[in-house]
Amino acid sequence: MSATPPVPPAVKKQLSVKAQRAAERERKLAEFKKREARAKRNRRIGIWSAVVGGVAVVGLIVAAIVLTPQAASYSAGGDGTKIEGVETFENEAGHVEGVVDYAQTPPAGGEHNQMWLNCGVYEQPVPNENAVHSLEHGAIWVTYDSDLPAAELEALKKQLPSTYVVLSPFDDLPSPIVLSGWNTQLAVDAADDERIPTFFEEYWKSQNVPEPGALCTGAFDAPGKVT
Repeated sequence: MSATPPVPPAVKKQLSVKAQRAAERERKLAEFKKREARAKRNRRIGIWSAVVGGVAVVGLIVAAIVLTPQAASYSAGGDGTKIEGVETFENEAGHVEGVVDYAQTPPAGGEHNQMWLNCGVYEQPVPNENAVHSLEHGAIWVTYDSDLPAAELEALKKQLPSTYVVLSPFDDLPSPIVLSGWNTQLAVDAADDERIPTFFEEYWKSQNVPEPGALCTGAFDAPGKVT
């Protein structure tokens, strides 16, 4: 039996180079697979983070919509519906300077300041002369006794439209809550009185005012305005 011939040095070197190249390919392949696996993992984490973040954003939006008080909706003007307890008057309109002595408490029309009160919610009493001008434009002025319980006030706010309404405290009211339109007024004892929305339906943005459709913004903000 003949002995195996020895491997020439040149062949050994060639085989060593091939082995090194093969090992290097294996190493690079292994690193590539690790990078791919890491990238896939990061993509999955990113996708799930985006999903969770999106759900959280949607939840916040839904919560904001649910928890934010929504303004009541009424039709402009009325159809002549008679409302029990509503008083009507015959006040004249006109612009004057200074303080006006009004026939009603709170005022429901009459001479007034040339600057109307910007509609909105006020936490302090507002000047009569400016508020009356807002009534001339078709706004409703909702006044309440400063001792009205907080829960009652919140219930009252929920019945207000988003525009053409002024809410403010008023001293020496004849009733805990009084709603005033131009030459019309309703006094109630509680915020759950069913006549409140009926009054808005009949007199809010009425055409039977001296200046129907005139603005209720862009004029005078009294102290204590919240919204």
